[in-house]
Amino acid sequence: MRTHYCGDVTEGLLDQDVEICGWVHRRRDHGGVIFIDLRDREGLLQVVFDPDRAEAFTTADRVRPEWVLKIRGRVRHRPEGTANASLNSGQVEVLGLEIEVLNQAKTPPFQLDEDDVGEDVRLRHRYIDLRRPAMQHNLQVRAKVTGFMHRFLDSHGFLDVETPMLTRATPEGARDFLVPSRLHAGSFYALPQSPQLFKQLLMMSGLDRYYQIVRCFRDEDLRADRQPEFTQLDVETSFMDEDQITTLMEKLVRELMDEVAGIQLGEPFARMTHAEAVERYGIDRPDLRIPMELVSVGDLLTDVEFKVFAAPANDPRGRIAALRVPGGNALTRKQIDDYTQFVGRYGAKGLAYIKVNDPSAGAEGLQSPILKFLPDTAISEILKRTGAVAGDLIFFGADKAKVVNESLAALRVRVGHDLDLVADEWRPLWVVDFPMFEYDEGDGRFYALHHPFTAPQVDSVEAFAAADPETILSRAYDLVLNGTELGGGSIRIHRPELQSAVFERLGIGEDEARDKFGFLLDALDYGAPPHGGIAFGLDRLVMLMTGASSIRDVMAFPKTQTGACLLTEAPAEVAQSALQDLHVRVHKPQKG
Repeated sequence: MRTHYCGDVTEGLLDQDVEICGWVHRRRDHGGVIFIDLRDREGLLQVVFDPDRAEAFTTADRVRPEWVLKIRGRVRHRPEGTANASLNSGQVEVLGLEIEVLNQAKTPPFQLDEDDVGEDVRLRHRYIDLRRPAMQHNLQVRAKVTGFMHRFLDSHGFLDVETPMLTRATPEGARDFLVPSRLHAGSFYALPQSPQLFKQLLMMSGLDRYYQIVRCFRDEDLRADRQPEFTQLDVETSFMDEDQITTLMEKLVRELMDEVAGIQLGEPFARMTHAEAVERYGIDRPDLRIPMELVSVGDLLTDVEFKVFAAPANDPRGRIAALRVPGGNALTRKQIDDYTQFVGRYGAKGLAYIKVNDPSAGAEGLQSPILKFLPDTAISEILKRTGAVAGDLIFFGADKAKVVNESLAALRVRVGHDLDLVADEWRPLWVVDFPMFEYDEGDGRFYALHHPFTAPQVDSVEAFAAADPETILSRAYDLVLNGTELGGGSIRIHRPELQSAVFERLGIGEDEARDKFGFLLDALDYGAPPHGGIAFGLDRLVMLMTGASSIRDVMAFPKTQTGACLLTEAPAEVAQSALQDLHVRVHKPQKG
């Protein structure tokens, strides 16, 4: 029905007739001449209708926004001084010769050029929201990203293999979405949280290099960069170690960012151990653009009478850390109170601080309600360790190490953005040498920090069994970009005796391991190769590349933060007969 997209009509088509189709973005009547900005996925094109062609002019006069049109016209230069450099077609316009109304439209619930439309309205009318140029751009970038990934991995010998969507629930990780079986009464499938076990089985099948751009499902609490269903690039390889895998994946990310978004990433990416990342930034996905670091000072405060500091300073699982804020002396008491309330969300009971007026004057040059509790030697060493200068402010976190790390890590990012301390650059980082396990005090047991199929940095079952679980490191690695985890992976366990030992350390008994993972343990008995892989969050990656504030803005049909689809009104109740077929009875919680 058309010869060109609107955005492709340029000076190269001058004096030629074109046929275009699209939506009316804007209609203007200027002194008897009608201008229509026609829009399609490639951009806007200005079309002019003169009264000389009465039939076309009359039709153009009655069209309204979002009507669907087909127009035939002749390409010409825009009048001098009216060019629009922001449009690919901004040097030309089309003189409308014929116009056909393909469909009319009701007045849309919001204007496409409005920036303050509520997200609930946008998601309820997503088919209109997706017409906005920004959303069109985001989805085009997403398509280019997946296209590049296919080409890159195909060229490096990877095979695109699909894995099942209906699989088995596992006892580790987030909650599964369960699907009742009609043919197997009382039994349930689970939607995959990832293709982890299947891609390992593919390596045991000899396929050597696998990848898949795959949908995954996790029934967990939501936030800006998390959805109940999401997409990831899943990769697995045989006979490659972690350095070889991360080097190849680094090449993929670097070339992808350059080709699709024109973003240059340095070579090679920085590397940091998990222990160093947590010590310096409180988190295993630090944003290196922010020039602030946590500094441990607990050893200076073991003998103070101030219990808020003394207790964590003498607790093996406690931590006292200082965070120097450049220029933070200018913060008002209200701002400090707001930050105190902010860290409370992460379990912190308070937020001590010292304002640095003149560090050369010792305690006399400082301002803080906690100075009276601290000896001069401790104050002097704190100033030295943090590198504080006049005009700075030092925040303190004192509690269990987990609370201090999480609260000060979040505070570091919040303050960095509030005080405009975030450098305008891209800072990729590989985080390596993760702990194998993390201890949950509430449950009184260890959990796998990544998943129970990650290989430890010990070669023998005997060495693994003899080691303190809190000291065992894994062969895992995460890629972080500007504080966002793009992907994570590991070398996997390929020997059955070591896999059984890991299950045992996690409290998964032999019967449970056989029940849940018997197929994996059997496969390991038949000659599994050394293998490893990684998975990248496609939604997060595209969010960063487009500058979107949420992954919902780079997904065609996302869910809300409550996991609902406002467009289709899902989830929804189903007929009782359907439940009976599935052998399911609904028991709703009682109100109150």
